[in-house]
Amino acid sequence: MYAIIDCNSFYVSCERSFRPDLRNKPVVVLSNNDGCVVSRSAEAKKLGIPMAAPAFKYKDLFENSKVHVFSSNYSLYGDMSTRVMSILDSFSPEVEVYSIDEAFVKLPKQINGFKSFGIKIKSTIFQYTDIPTSIGIANTKALAKVANHVAKKFQDKTGGVYVIDSEEKRIKTLQWTAINRVWGIGAGNSKRLKDKGVKTAYDFTMLDDDWVQKYMTITGLRLKKDLCGEPTLALDELKNKKAIATTRSFEYTFSDFENLRERISTFAYSCAEKLRKQRSSCIMLYVFLRSNKHKKGALQYRGGKVINLPFATDSTLVIVKYAIKALKDIYKPGIAYKRAGVVLMGLRAADTKQLDLFENENPKHKPLMKVMDKLNEKFGGYKIKIANQDLDRTWKMKQEHLSPQYTSKFTDIIQVNCKDES
Repeated sequence: MYAIIDCNSFYVSCERSFRPDLRNKPVVVLSNNDGCVVSRSAEAKKLGIPMAAPAFKYKDLFENSKVHVFSSNYSLYGDMSTRVMSILDSFSPEVEVYSIDEAFVKLPKQINGFKSFGIKIKSTIFQYTDIPTSIGIANTKALAKVANHVAKKFQDKTGGVYVIDSEEKRIKTLQWTAINRVWGIGAGNSKRLKDKGVKTAYDFTMLDDDWVQKYMTITGLRLKKDLCGEPTLALDELKNKKAIATTRSFEYTFSDFENLRERISTFAYSCAEKLRKQRSSCIMLYVFLRSNKHKKGALQYRGGKVINLPFATDSTLVIVKYAIKALKDIYKPGIAYKRAGVVLMGLRAADTKQLDLFENENPKHKPLMKVMDKLNEKFGGYKIKIANQDLDRTWKMKQEHLSPQYTSKFTDIIQVNCKDES
């Protein structure tokens, strides 16, 4: 049996962990540069604040309804995520961290009572971190995701834990689940399925295997079998990404090439680090620039370029070099740039590189990258950088509502005053 543990409104919950006065009050957390809403409390949802709501459009509502607004505090969220995942490790040796607030757990076979075991996991996480969770349990990963949706949707009835442990419950749950809520069904496949008359997850499981494989590839067929109760997706099966991106809006607009080169170098640096973490290499990259579309009267520009690399690589030095090359090709002077990004594509396992007769990666890069990653992991942040990065910054983001880094910065540790009343 598999369980998926999903932290409820994770960013908001992290803020509330250290601010109990915020319980039962509307709270939102904003994205990079305080752009839009990325996490909402239940109270904020009731006020009609949608996900991805532009902060500037809802500023009056925030003020009039006394909504507590926070900038994204990734140091805090990352540390709280680590704590949650370490708790899960105590319940099972097989844990797949799926995202910052979500993980799959393969449950031990000797468990008596999956519902009670799920409640124990949930209560332990809450006891140690004050983070509320929803837990779905089933014999396949896809069904566990469906069960998790039920657990979260009907918290009052399920207690935050829902188990699909019979054929009757499987069918009933899939008949309730809309097709666009199924894990792994993207917008394109969702439209194709609806055009074929498929409205629910159960309808999807009734389709012919040949049709599913023809129009949704072998991945779609395996998903269908998983929903039918046939385990086909093992832990870590879908973990590696097909592309890795780092994109940001700038706090200020930039027109000069030097500032843009520094930003693109830093974005490429971040992408390369993510690439090595999932033990992949890439064979192409995409760099783009965007002007500020919200500034009326300003000269608008959208530029992008794909570059095929001469060999598959995970080297920061190589990736940054070609990212800057792409930037030179698309940069136009006189434009006020507000957003840029780097996307790595053509990913493959790092240990399956095809050597070229004439041009290959410098063999010194591999040990150098290992040392860089080890030092950055040991000392935190980007302590080791390349020469064309700004030594004093990684991101320049607008963070007007940033909370303290309670768990990762000594100066932000909560102080408790104990007065002797005797």
